[in-house]
Amino acid sequence: MSSSATERTRFLIDGEWRRPLTPAPPIPVISPSLGQQIGVVPDAGAEDVDQAVRAARRSLDEGTWRRLSAAERADVLENAFKLLEPRLDEIAHLVTSEMGLPTSIAGQQIPGALAVGRYFLDVARRSTVSEVRQTVYGPAAVVKEPVGVVASIAPWNGPFNMAIAKIVPPLVAGCSVVYKPAPETPLDAYYIAEALDEAGVPAGVFNYLTGARATGQALVAHPGVDKVSFTGSTAVGREIGRECGGSFKRVQLELGGKSAAIVLDDADIATTMAGLAVGTFFNTGQVCAAFSRILVPDRRYDEVIAALVATAESFVVGDPFEPRTTMGPLVSKRQQERVLGYIETGKAEGARVATGGGVPPGLEHGAYVQPTVFTDTDNSMRIAREEIFGPVASVLRYRTLDEAVRIANDSDYGLHGGVFTGDPERAAEVARKVRTGTFSVNSFTYNHQAPFGGVKQSGVGRDTGPEAVEAYYELKTVNLADGMAPLFA
Repeated sequence: MSSSATERTRFLIDGEWRRPLTPAPPIPVISPSLGQQIGVVPDAGAEDVDQAVRAARRSLDEGTWRRLSAAERADVLENAFKLLEPRLDEIAHLVTSEMGLPTSIAGQQIPGALAVGRYFLDVARRSTVSEVRQTVYGPAAVVKEPVGVVASIAPWNGPFNMAIAKIVPPLVAGCSVVYKPAPETPLDAYYIAEALDEAGVPAGVFNYLTGARATGQALVAHPGVDKVSFTGSTAVGREIGRECGGSFKRVQLELGGKSAAIVLDDADIATTMAGLAVGTFFNTGQVCAAFSRILVPDRRYDEVIAALVATAESFVVGDPFEPRTTMGPLVSKRQQERVLGYIETGKAEGARVATGGGVPPGLEHGAYVQPTVFTDTDNSMRIAREEIFGPVASVLRYRTLDEAVRIANDSDYGLHGGVFTGDPERAAEVARKVRTGTFSVNSFTYNHQAPFGGVKQSGVGRDTGPEAVEAYYELKTVNLADGMAPLFA
């Protein structure tokens, strides 16, 4: 480990920075662009998880946080954001080191994450937490209460913005939180933990653990947890859903995707390529909502392929710290091996590589993969059915609009989808027919002010919009006696 590496040795539990109770080898943090260790974090064991959950439970049952108004909680969290603001460049540099996001993007994404956090605070400030309804049985109050102790578990593909999305909504709703980042990208969220602590979030309300798979499993299984919020693979989400179902824990899962972008016969090629450049290749394709299947009509097939190949080849793949770089590495060598394995599978299945398909020359030291476009793809192929999570696009032909919709819906996933056309009526028709939780027209849009989430094996619940905050309330009905209504109005 270099002398400039970041060494973290403690967790935040019950308002204290504590060393692990059970000594374990630290988790190395490896730069995917350099292939070198840039830091270490501790690996939380079952005893550490138990302490964190117990602290969260005490703060919920005995503390003041849940009894504050949403506006008062939002004010405390806003103070934490103000503490983070002077360090955003430092955080962006760290995110680039951890997961390879080019600095040209990180410099915008990190401040953008705080803007999303402030949106959640505004939602909570405007939210009504008690409503009196007149029913045939008399007045009833419907009261929103915090769901309880929340275990928030985040992925590595957007560590800082995912941390904001996993931490702020439950906190502003009055919950207590135990947060665990992915072991590949655990360093940047220390800044959030420190800011929340310094801003005055009471002891035990927010707890921060780092660890690997066993840490997450212990957290999900802990009987003191009321809700689990997880973003990650469908395979892990299935395990979490099974565990939570057994104990009736509330669960929120944002999982995998194999989203289809349907290019109609009247689509503008420039608009389409602008949408696919982002939708397919942004973040080196490490986006659950990515347009990884591109459906093209027969008569536009060759034209779209040529434009898509030119789009893929326009990316500057390389050192994410270089200003001219527009695509960095994958998050790890393991992920690189996975993506390259899928590319070989696609070739073996009979698909043709139109561009890319390997490691860029001169970048063998890192976890790099060329932007890759497959043609002659059939929807039965693994590269068209399974989530690759890399810069790999599969192009599929269709003859009629009904066939395109059928292909788009012929998937285990339903996270995102898109259509490119100049015809508003046909765009609306496709948007209504494609079974997915989110849909974009002539763009790839991640809209944090509207609900985002999936259907089928892409998950349960919504992570953005006002629904992101509402998801951390339980509803209680109080059937009122005479004279009580003003107490709940």
